[in-house]
Order: sequence, then C-alpha cells, then structure tokens
Amino acid sequence: MQHIPVLLTETIQSLKVQKNGIYIDGTFGNGGHTKEILKNLGKKGMILGIDTDPQAYQIGKKILDPRLILINDKYSNIQKHILNYNLKKKINGLILDLGISSFQLDNPKRGFSFQKKGPLDMRMNPQIGISLLQLLNKISEKKLTKILYKFGNEKYSKKIAFEIFKHHKKKPISNTLELAEIIKKTIPFKNMLKHPATRTFLALRIFLNQEIKELKKILKISLKILKPGAILSIISFHSIEDRIVKKFFKKNSSAIEIPMGLPINELQLKKKNKKKIKNIQRIKPTKLEIINNKRARSAILRTAEIL
Repeated sequence: MQHIPVLLTETIQSLKVQKNGIYIDGTFGNGGHTKEILKNLGKKGMILGIDTDPQAYQIGKKILDPRLILINDKYSNIQKHILNYNLKKKINGLILDLGISSFQLDNPKRGFSFQKKGPLDMRMNPQIGISLLQLLNKISEKKLTKILYKFGNEKYSKKIAFEIFKHHKKKPISNTLELAEIIKKTIPFKNMLKHPATRTFLALRIFLNQEIKELKKILKISLKILKPGAILSIISFHSIEDRIVKKFFKKNSSAIEIPMGLPINELQLKKKNKKKIKNIQRIKPTKLEIINNKRARSAILRTAEIL
C-alpha cells in the first residue's frame, strides 16, 4: 500500500515555505512531505530529511535533488547535525508526522502489524535497541501491565499482561498473529471498527522506540535550533502525543505567573515572562480525507511560530 501523508496540503500551507528557506522533515518516511516542500523551494533552499528507519533512508536516496540532505538518525539527535552544517538558528520550519508509515506497517517482517504474521520486533530501526521478543523474555508482568496502560490507554492491561505471560511461559510466543490472537481471546470485542489488539500493539511500539521520550526531546530542541518566525508543525495520531504537544505549545506561548510576594528583580521577571512561541492553529482532517484515508481519522495538526 502506498503511504498517503495525512493533512498534506494543510501541513505544507502551515509551513509558509520561503523560496530560499531551510527546513527539517523530522519524520522523512517515504518522503511525502519533503517532496511537497521541495516543490515550493527555490534553488538556494534546503531541506534536511531525517529518519531513524534505514529503509526510509534508502527510499530517500532515490530523490535526486541537491537541495535535500538525508540523515539516518533519530530526530532527537538533529541538533548535532544542525551544528555540523552550521545551521543553528537558520532553520525556517520543522515538521513532524508522528506514528508509523504504511511501508513499515505493511511489511510483515517488521512486526508492527497484528493482521500479518511477522516476527516480534517492532523497532523503527532494527539495528537499535531490543526487539519485542527480547522484551517479553525479560520484562515482569507488572511492568508489562504498566506499559499497556500508560502508552496504550488499555483498560484491560492487567488481564492482557497476565494472559501474555501465561502463554509465553508455557511456550514462547513466536509471531505477531499469535500475540494478537491471545489478546483477542482475552478481552471483549465490542468495537467492530477497532481490533482488540490495537492498543496493546500501539503501547508496545511506543515503549520499544521510546517515542514519547523522543517527542519531548525534539520539542525542547526546536526552541534552540529554529530562528524567530520559524514554523513548527506537528501531526499526532493519538491522545498521548497530542497532549504533550498541546501542553508544550500552551506552556511556551503563555507568560509565567509569579506568586505574590516572591522576591524577584525586574530582569528576572522579564526573562521568565518572555513568550517563546505563538500558538497558531489546530486542524483536523475533513470527512472526505478520512473516507479516502482511514489513517487520518485520529490525526491532529498543531502549528506554532517561534518568537
């Protein structure tokens, strides 16, 4: 299946691409957003496409454009690459399309899908970190319960963790379909639009790839690498990510309240009350886009301007 970028037009419009601007696509994927940005750039423009997935890097190498710099790394490491290219405070915009790409989900060998038989892996970069199988071999039932609840909002987390451990101890779970079937038999299948293993697979993927930690890092880094007037556009696909982005935008676009009677000089007050970003907009997909692309149904685009 071809990966269709969600909210593509709205995201590119939100960046207000300048002809000679410098941009970062922090989640390159199959290059959907990067290609659109390149269409709007002049000859002196530049875009850094970064992705931790080696497959995405190989996809990107097919784009023969001197304005594109490809980087195979976590987006939380972008600061060192910015310094290498002497681009600190020269960046005009940063885009993040969080979650997973279709080429990752549709490849059974990656172990992301509960609908296709694949190995228990789920790593964005198969060469980094531990696989899901390695996690199940060493984690405690209590810890697994916590992961499913915290990162998947799974209300049956305790029950699912218990059944996974029970089966894994008898005979190690060997593939994704086997794991999905255990979950399916464990919890009530009420919502016919959503597979019962959806939340569990989501939680495990987020934990294994440290996605929440990565997101929090890049948000802090964005304030250091983006120039005044630069645009930060982030597409999230579940409530945990969206809450983090929303909280970050709100915190940095509001003046800090100083408690009455607290001794503080005028210079400190000015520094503390300085707003770092301007919260611009929040956009959801249209009904038509959701019909054409089911992946879009939970997407939210939030945009802010660096001050």
